[in-house]
Formats: sequence, structure tokens, C-alpha cells
Amino acid sequence: MSATTPAPAAARTAGSARRRPSTARLARARTHLELLQFCRQRDAVVFVFAYPVVMMVIFGAVFDGQRLPDGTPFARYFLAGIVATGVVLTSFQNLAVAIAGEREDGTLKRLRGMPVPAAAYVLGKVGSVLVVAAAQVVLLLAVARLAHGVPLPADAEHWLRFTGVFVLGTLAGTVLGVAASAVPRSGRSATAVVAPLVLVLQFVSGVFFVYSELPGWMRAVAEVFPLKWMAQGMRAAFLPESAAAAEPSGSWQLGTGALVLLAWALAGTLLCLRTFRWSRREA
Repeated sequence: MSATTPAPAAARTAGSARRRPSTARLARARTHLELLQFCRQRDAVVFVFAYPVVMMVIFGAVFDGQRLPDGTPFARYFLAGIVATGVVLTSFQNLAVAIAGEREDGTLKRLRGMPVPAAAYVLGKVGSVLVVAAAQVVLLLAVARLAHGVPLPADAEHWLRFTGVFVLGTLAGTVLGVAASAVPRSGRSATAVVAPLVLVLQFVSGVFFVYSELPGWMRAVAEVFPLKWMAQGMRAAFLPESAAAAEPSGSWQLGTGALVLLAWALAGTLLCLRTFRWSRREA
């Protein structure tokens, strides 16, 4: 009688293995949970949605009526950069800070004891950032159109450019944010470590200024990082084709930009695999 007891136990083990949710299902559940947690953080919600809108309103008012040498209204030029920087803030900066905080307060350590693989956790972050960033962009475009008369992308081709840059930029920013969360030694220092980098990149990547008017060495630095290519790709979506002549290269360089963003997305994924930790490192 005792010899037959392992069989039911083995059957229960096999049954539980078969019933274990897939990584994709866990990722969907994590996305839903991440969105719920984000909505409960009112200060984060206000910052994510208000920052790009406030910047658009301020710069639109300061440069109201001013045009670039090619005749493009500055508000239209600036919208492309602020859409790109909004995506970077939502994906890279906010995630790097938030995950460092979750590691500090033990949230990740508790998740490690649950059947949630690291891949599902990261994919849940990607899904939630895509949703939040899309909502942020919709709000920003509405404000730019209604308050400053900025036209939306003219046709299907320009919308396709917008979608491609948005998806690749969000993906790259998210995985890089997850990887960067391992750099701060504590959640308290995360903002001080990450925010200055993003701020500097905004200035050298053509977000606050016309990119072609920046010094050559600044442009050389910016070309290494994703934000420059995201801003340029967004200009290709929002500006007329004639505006490409004002770019330093004389074209939108959409193929090069896509390759750079894809390379950063792949590099960020590899960094996640190597650096992601459930617990904070000791000082």
C-alpha cells in the first residue's frame, strides 16, 4: 500500500506544473496590476501627465508667433521634442526610480517568493509604460492642437513614422530604465542619479533648442543616445518634408534612427538579464 503513495503525489506535482500560468499570462496580469498601482499614486500621475503639457504651454506662449528660418512655427517644432522627452521620462526615468524604490522597500524581494519570473515582471513594466505613455501623448497632442493650432501628422505615412518611433522609443526607454535601476545604491538616491542624465540629454538632443543650431560637439554626444533620434523621428512625423533640409544631415535619417533605437532596446534587454536583482546590493 505504501509503495503506491508516490504516484498520487507525482500526479499532483505534474498537475500543478500544467496549471502554472504562462509568462505571457503573468505579464498581462502584471501590466494590469502596474496600471492600478500607478493610478493610485496621485503625485506620479500628476507629474507624468502635467509635465509635458506645462512645458508645451510655456514654450508655446514664450515663442508664440515665432517661426524657424524655413517658416515652420516653433510650437510645431517643439512639440516633436516634448513628445520624445515625455516618453523618456515615463519609461526610463520613472521606471529607474520606481524599481529602485521597490527594491529598497522589499517589494521585489516579496515578488521573488511568488511564481513571477523576472521576464513577466519586466514585460509587465513594458506594457504599463506603453499604456501610460500613449495616454500622455494623446493628452499632449490635444493641448497642442487646441491651444496652439499645431497640426497633427498629415497622412498615414506620417502616422506610421510616429507609431514606429513611439513604440521603439518606449521599448528602449523601458528596458534601459529597468537596467538603470540597478545603478543607485538605494531608492533614496535614485532620483539624484537618474534625473540629471535625462535633463542634460534634453538640452543636447534638440528638445528645448533647434538641434541644428547646437554646437557640433553637443550633437556628436547626442547622437549616441536614443533621445536625439526619438526627437528627430517625431519631427519627421509632425513637420513638413521641406523641414528635413534644416537637419544637420539634410534628411530625417529614419532608417538610422530606427537602428539606433533598436540597438539600444537590445542593449537594454541584455543589461536587464545581467544586472536585474530582486534585492538591493549592500553598501
